[in-house]
Amino acid sequence: MSAKQSSKIRVFLRTRPTSNFAQDMIEFIPDSNNINIHAKKNEKRGVVNNQLLDWTFKMDGILHNASQEQVFETVGADVVNRALDGYNATIMCYGQTGAGKTFTMTGATENYQQRGLIPRVISAVYQQIEKRVEQSVSIRISYLEIYNENMFDLLSTLPEAFVGTQQMTIIEDEYGVSIKGLALHMSNNEEEALNILFEGETNRAIATHSLNKVSSRSHCIFTIHIESRSRTDSNAKYIRSKLNLVDLAGSERLSKTGSEGKTQQEAMYINKSLTFLEQTIVALADRRREHIPYRQTKLTHALKDSLGGNCETIMIANIWGEAGQIEETISTLRFATRMMCISINPGVNEYYDPALLVKKLEKEIKHLKHELGMHDTLANRSQVSYEALSDTQLMEIENQVRRYMEGSLEDIDVVNVRQVQAVFDTFKNIVVQMENDVENRLRTKYTLIDHSDPGAVATAQKAGVIFDEDGGAQYVGEVDGQGFGLGSAPTSAKPVHSAVVSAKKAKSRKGKERNSPQPKGGNAASPVPSSQPTEQSSPMRVGAQAVDSNARMEAGSTTGSLGKDSQRADTPPLRTVAFEEFKKERGSEINRILMENKEILASKKTQRRDLTKTINLTKQEIDEKRLSIEQKRQDRQEQGEYSEENGEMVISEEEFQMIKNLKELKASYRTDYQEMRQVNSEIQYCQKLVDQCRQRLISEFDNWYSECFLQSGEDTTSAQDGVGARPGTLYDNVPEDEGEKFERLQSELLLENPDSAAFYKARIRTDRRQTLESALEQAQPDPPKRDASTPTITIRNKPPSLMTVQT
Repeated sequence: MSAKQSSKIRVFLRTRPTSNFAQDMIEFIPDSNNINIHAKKNEKRGVVNNQLLDWTFKMDGILHNASQEQVFETVGADVVNRALDGYNATIMCYGQTGAGKTFTMTGATENYQQRGLIPRVISAVYQQIEKRVEQSVSIRISYLEIYNENMFDLLSTLPEAFVGTQQMTIIEDEYGVSIKGLALHMSNNEEEALNILFEGETNRAIATHSLNKVSSRSHCIFTIHIESRSRTDSNAKYIRSKLNLVDLAGSERLSKTGSEGKTQQEAMYINKSLTFLEQTIVALADRRREHIPYRQTKLTHALKDSLGGNCETIMIANIWGEAGQIEETISTLRFATRMMCISINPGVNEYYDPALLVKKLEKEIKHLKHELGMHDTLANRSQVSYEALSDTQLMEIENQVRRYMEGSLEDIDVVNVRQVQAVFDTFKNIVVQMENDVENRLRTKYTLIDHSDPGAVATAQKAGVIFDEDGGAQYVGEVDGQGFGLGSAPTSAKPVHSAVVSAKKAKSRKGKERNSPQPKGGNAASPVPSSQPTEQSSPMRVGAQAVDSNARMEAGSTTGSLGKDSQRADTPPLRTVAFEEFKKERGSEINRILMENKEILASKKTQRRDLTKTINLTKQEIDEKRLSIEQKRQDRQEQGEYSEENGEMVISEEEFQMIKNLKELKASYRTDYQEMRQVNSEIQYCQKLVDQCRQRLISEFDNWYSECFLQSGEDTTSAQDGVGARPGTLYDNVPEDEGEKFERLQSELLLENPDSAAFYKARIRTDRRQTLESALEQAQPDPPKRDASTPTITIRNKPPSLMTVQT
């Protein structure tokens, strides 16, 4: 474990926005990050009292009336990078009840812009993982709640969570402090992590009192466990780190909150644990103390790594800047000052995988044994080296091997086992390279068909391989003895479709039974004879994608004829199966057009998404430039403005350049916006084309299916059976319900901020699951007894979003 120089815990101050801010009692000095408190004398303590009225506190930063984005950029952005580099990190919020700790840490889960530190940290973690392509990073998440000195897993209600009776205990091992019995949930992307967060938030203990309507009644620790391994290095070393995001319950004064009963008992536990936390902080700040009382409460024991250990800790002190809360404000600032006195020694947590390390050492021992054996045998040869071969030696061995294969060298110099292995590896690489070159040359000239692979034969059959009278494949060219045929088809040959071959057999049987020739103008089932090539007949290679148009039309008509004559009496196939076959045969052309239109539509949507991101970034730059220009103007006015004789204002070169850049950004914004409007029009047009093609494909399939497989009076549409419709498509005469309307409106709003998709999807998924669970927990009425007069209810197969009920 590599450690860096010792440092101190950093503390930032954040104020709760209020219209009654005590301007005369609280003074901020941003340049020096100082806070001056001027308290008023308490007359209730009598005439003679030694009350201290003036206080001065120094913080690492002041976040007064700061937005959630500013808080994250100041506190959390650098912590994320450090955690992914292998450092343990902790961000905790401390303060009185109602000061905004939970809002700072979690934010408003219903509003993307007002999300707190935890959602923003999750988003930043996965963004950084995507940038670190040389590392394989795995993320596991846990969510611990300490309520009335009892520990609970807030994620125990997840469907994949293990429900057990194991009591959670705090243990210490080589990785530090951990909670035995606390589940770690794997998270593969941002949406899954946010879903875990929202699930835990719904299980937290909250209550209402006079100072806070949604007061947290427990301490919560949201932990992101990170494990990173190198994709390029094959060593056994890896790094492990954890990022703790701690939302402490607020201290309360019962005289102000008016809590009673259960709420009062919860407040007593909260104040007790915070008191022990302060005692632990005081002990850590005193270098003469030998014993640190971590085990007094579960909170301090669980945070042992975060308080003065191998962890980079940051605390946010939340205060309520009103005159009535001045005593709690001073208490919070005093606690923050003590936190700044604690020394920390963060370092990269490097570990070695025992299994990989053992394998590596065993392999090394084996090589050493071989070398020593050869050394003993050849005792008179002193040039034996036990070191690994250098790049120069490997290049020399490869040169000797190539010369040996060319015949210009008779012997290869080998003096140890490593050189023997290098020679064999070089031979292997050369052989593999030669095989790849030969295969690539063959594939550029021919298409290979494996005779033993039914799937490959079927694909080649559809692509135009010639068949004999029995339906077997006639491989073009000479067979090499392993089931492969190479070469070109003769000029007079013509590809025959499998459906045509089957139709030909059926026609021959019908001809024998009826003993009469097939009319010339009927649905001919036989292909054009190969001895009489038409204008559309052309030489074909094996694996060609095009098929003769006459053969395709004959195959289509034959399929329809077979459907009428032989398949009508049998059970008709499922619409889904028939629809897939129809798209490959009769509807292949319109299906191809539909796929092309879909690709165009998808590319246009991607273009619109990129333009939206570009426009949003340009808008942010414009706002930043405006603020910078406005600040320059204010500074110029304070310092005194200068004007020329003609009355024009004189500005600095820097301000002129900023104004010029602002005009360029506005021009770029207008250009991109006009382009996005044009792309939106193209998307609407392409969407109409896709819908028309889809409707035509389904309509033609319905006609073909009814004609081939259904009797008169059995006609049903594909829409009734849910075939061919894309997910989310509304059926005719079915109104749009509230849920579908909400999803449609939300998808439109996501275009304004594409990065918010994972946030809203996780929120919706959690709400839906909890709604379902609450509905299942309700008492269900007994089903009524059914008699002959009770109507039958039939539910057709529809997509999950729409069900048709007929009585």
